[in-house]
This record gives sequence, structure tokens and C-alpha cells, in this order.
Amino acid sequence: MSENEVFIHPTSTVHPKAKLDQGVWIGPYSFVGERVTIHKKTRLDAYVHIDGLTEIGEECLFSPFSSIGAAPQDVTYKGEETSVRIGDRNIFREGITIHRGTAKGRGKTLIGNNNYFMAYSHIAHDCVVGDETVFINAATLGGHVTIEDYATVGGFSAAHQFCRVGKYAFIGGYTVITQDVLPFCRVAGTRPTLLYGLNSVGLRRRGFSRERLKIIKEIFKIFFYSDLNSTQALERIKEQIPPGEDRDEIINFVQSSTRGIVKKVSEQWEADWE
Repeated sequence: MSENEVFIHPTSTVHPKAKLDQGVWIGPYSFVGERVTIHKKTRLDAYVHIDGLTEIGEECLFSPFSSIGAAPQDVTYKGEETSVRIGDRNIFREGITIHRGTAKGRGKTLIGNNNYFMAYSHIAHDCVVGDETVFINAATLGGHVTIEDYATVGGFSAAHQFCRVGKYAFIGGYTVITQDVLPFCRVAGTRPTLLYGLNSVGLRRRGFSRERLKIIKEIFKIFFYSDLNSTQALERIKEQIPPGEDRDEIINFVQSSTRGIVKKVSEQWEADWE
């Protein structure tokens, strides 16, 4: 078969109204429901289940036992028409679960482009995941969680409903997130979850210059390491740090937070300033 042909293994069940674009490949014993749309060159390995009002972008990979578009795990859900929308070039490893939205939420679960979801990760109803994130094995999001671009969620970590994780943030393994995580930082642990300073390694890998890192560190010193409350710290940041993309990202994130920010500092904080 040519790379533009659709392949459906004879043991799979694909509804005749499902929309399959060029080059879609569906492996053995998979299921694709009536209202599913799959775009070019996306591949479903064996035993993949995709149902509901679900749209999947181009060149995605779904490993065995993925379940996409099932009804949300919400006791108030009564079968309303909600959806899942997934972008391009995402990788979903074994046992992934992604549930569609709820009527009381945004009505849809959204995933961007170029994300990597390791085995047994769970994306609950009404979540929003940006671009180029990484979910380590068994990372779990409660409903209505937002994970912004380039963030990493560690293995066996969980984010409470309505929390946000900012851009370039790193969540260590076995962490419980109950408040928002500021962009660019590292957090880990539970009872309490602690701040471990700047995600320096991750930011350098993403091409951040020394000057850019220096500015973010100065902002962190004011916000996390002074005796000021969040409102006072933002005012001082505005006074002392020149306007810029990263400064504005942090200010806007804090001002729009509804759950508060993870601020308790680990004793290992000093290692980030060497």
C-alpha cells in the first residue's frame, strides 16, 4: 500500500461514518467510533479505543490500550455532547486515557502539538495541554487543569482540579499539585509541595541565554525569597525589572491565579544560585 492509503486491520472495528484522512493506519483489534475524525498519517497500534466527538491531528501515534474520548469521570455528566481535540505529532504511549469535557466545564478537552505522554498518563475532562510538554509515566491531571507549553509533569504526579502549571515548569516525580506552579520553576514533593528554584537545566536546553536566566532569577528572588506578599512582590518586580516577555509572563500568571502559587521554598534552594 502507498503512504497515502488508509489501512484498517480486518480485526478492527471502524464505524463507516468515522472520518479517516490519507495515510491513517489502524492496527489489530482497535475501535474507532462514529464521530471520530483522524487526520493524515496518524497511527493506531493494536487495541486502541477512540470514541465520542473526537478530532485527532496529523502524524500522531497511539500505543496499545490507549483510550481516547471516553465519557468524563464526573458524576454530574448526563451524556451531554462534549468533545476532545488533539493537535499534530503527539505521541501517546501504552495505557493513556483522555476523557472528553463536561457541559459545566469548557465542554472540551484540548491538547496541542508535539507532546509526549508516557505510559498510563491520564488527562481528565476539560483539561488544556499546550505544546511540547512531557508527561512521565502515570502523570495524572484532575479535571479543568491547564498545563502550559514546554512543561514537564513527573512520574506518578497528580494535579488537583483547576490548577495551572506554567510554561517551562518542571514537576518532580510523586508530587501533588494543589496550587498553581509558576512558569520557569521546579517543584516537588507533597505535604507540602516545595519550590526548588529555577528550572535552569530545562531552560538552557530550550536555548535560554545567561542574560535571560539572570533576569528570571532576579524576579524569583523578589517573589519567593523576600518577606513580601504576592501583591507587594509584583509591585517591586514592576519597579525593579525592565518590561520583557518573561517578566510579563510571570506577572500575568500570578495576577490570573485563583488557587494561589506554590511558594514554600526548599532548603535546597541555594543550589539554584551557585
